[in-house]
Amino acid sequence: MMDQLQQARAAIDEIDGQMAALFERRMEAVGQVAQYKAATGKPVFDAAREDAVLAKNTARLHNQELAPYYRQVLQGMMAVSRAYQRRLLGRDVAAYQGVQGAWSHIALTRLFPFAKAKAFDTWAEVFDAVAAGDASFGVLPFENSNAGDVSTVLDLLYAHPELSVARMCDLPIRQDLLALPGAQLSDIRTVVSHQQALAQSSVYIKSHGLATRVWGNTADAARYVAESGDKSLAAIASAQTAELYGLQILAPGVNEDGDNTTRFIVITRTDAAAPVPPAPGRRMAMLFTVDHKPGKLADVIRLIGEQGFNMENIKSRPLPHVSFEYYFYVQLVCPDTNAPETCDALVQAMQKVCRTVRVLGVFATGPADEMQ
Repeated sequence: MMDQLQQARAAIDEIDGQMAALFERRMEAVGQVAQYKAATGKPVFDAAREDAVLAKNTARLHNQELAPYYRQVLQGMMAVSRAYQRRLLGRDVAAYQGVQGAWSHIALTRLFPFAKAKAFDTWAEVFDAVAAGDASFGVLPFENSNAGDVSTVLDLLYAHPELSVARMCDLPIRQDLLALPGAQLSDIRTVVSHQQALAQSSVYIKSHGLATRVWGNTADAARYVAESGDKSLAAIASAQTAELYGLQILAPGVNEDGDNTTRFIVITRTDAAAPVPPAPGRRMAMLFTVDHKPGKLADVIRLIGEQGFNMENIKSRPLPHVSFEYYFYVQLVCPDTNAPETCDALVQAMQKVCRTVRVLGVFATGPADEMQ
């Protein structure tokens, strides 16, 4: 049996060596593709091309039971190729709000593991950086499963017609109680964190009789505790933040709801966004306004259903500079079709009944780790 294992491992080592050489050849070709895209101004991401590559190459397998595994390998290679192209083209800067270790930073590193992360103090500065071309992407929180939508980010989207949504991703939020190395739970007197993290952990905090102090964000609260040298202080933040600032986890998962998840959006300049044809599981996000008359909103909702789109989300927000009128955000699940004309038909139909219509993007959604 040992000989059989050694032979199998030797075969794998030989194949890995061949794959390393082929990988270098592939990346040389990717570099040539990047040169072409630099000369023509084409976007790095080409959804139609990637779908075609996946279909063609999985069909080449003799053993189709391996197709889903090989598809995952191909998707990983294409993600690496996109990251390499962005670096060669100087399009590998991704912006976020906060400090290193904040949840937006964590989402960014999972979505763009090879990108140059650039921090800003406010969400508005992230939008401005992407709009000005100082960053190719911006990663921002959009909605929380407990607290609801982040209205300020939605309003910033409305205020920036030159930007679009490239994708969405979901990130489970687990808040831990962090303290200095050597501290015991009995030493803790005060907990420092963002007000939302404190609210979500209120049951744990009250049960231990701890005082609270509101901080700007969870990651900076962890940094503050690390620099304080005070063993009576603890922060509520992520495990990644504990590692970053050299803190220990006194208690894991102190936030009350174990299903707490934040949905992040990736913004990019509209002229740099590749069109993504609708397919199962893909979403289309839109902003629109209607005349302030009876039945106008109902007409839009009816059209969405008639065109085969499932409306999974609708929000209203005050229309800037127009008192007591509103714009609407809708998130739609695209029909089970590969025809881009389906989205175009809906937009054209809506333009006939809406005052304004703006497509924010057609994109994939899912866990951040699966969307690189």
